[in-house]
Amino acid sequence: MTWLLDCDGVVWLSEEAIPGASEAVNALRSSGTRVVLLTNNSYPRRSDHLAKLDRLGMPTDEADVLSSAMAAALLVEPGERALVLGGPGVIEELTARGVTTVTPGEGSEIGKVDAVVVGMFPAFDYAALALAATALHGGARLIGTNEDATFPTPHGMFPGAGSLLSAVAVAGQAEPIVAGKPHPPTVALVHERVGPVEIVVGDRASTDGRLARCLETRFGLVLTGVTPPGHGRLDPEPDIEAADLLSLVHAARG
Repeated sequence: MTWLLDCDGVVWLSEEAIPGASEAVNALRSSGTRVVLLTNNSYPRRSDHLAKLDRLGMPTDEADVLSSAMAAALLVEPGERALVLGGPGVIEELTARGVTTVTPGEGSEIGKVDAVVVGMFPAFDYAALALAATALHGGARLIGTNEDATFPTPHGMFPGAGSLLSAVAVAGQAEPIVAGKPHPPTVALVHERVGPVEIVVGDRASTDGRLARCLETRFGLVLTGVTPPGHGRLDPEPDIEAADLLSLVHAARG
């Protein structure tokens, strides 16, 4: 069977591994369990994810790393043109899909686009917002890689892609199609690339937990990311909860 793990807040915080994470992942693999990493963070490229996992002691095959950028790219048709407010991971997946991409840094005159794709974008500013809003008012559709309002780091919670997506949606008066967990594009991606899943492990009930319910499997919650110890009622409630990934693996496996 397969364990589906979130990354930020479960395996790492920014560039730092969460203690015990590599031990947990390698223990699962040693027992014959496939471990697939699925992140809503669309900013890194595939090679960035793989290099980071290797550096943190969890070398992983490319087939076992999925992201919201991959799901978002499937919402844009080959030959279309997209304005991207996002990182190199989004641009990589759209380019591989056969989509022409333009970015705010290329100037104020970007021409007509078919879609505006919003992900994690640290360079987000008023000029980028104005370009996106103009494109949406001109008929482009709005695609969000994910709607996570916050992003866990070693220094606390930073704004997530969902915060930027909300600003663009308001300015452009558009309803976004969201690709990442727990939405249908990611559910379809998991069905296609992974198959049956034994458990979804994450730090956020609204994304990881709801994805687990969509996949009709268990939800394992860890308290190393967004959800703190002593939290209140969650929707959905986890089937198993632990302080961190290693503790959860031990608890789940007895």
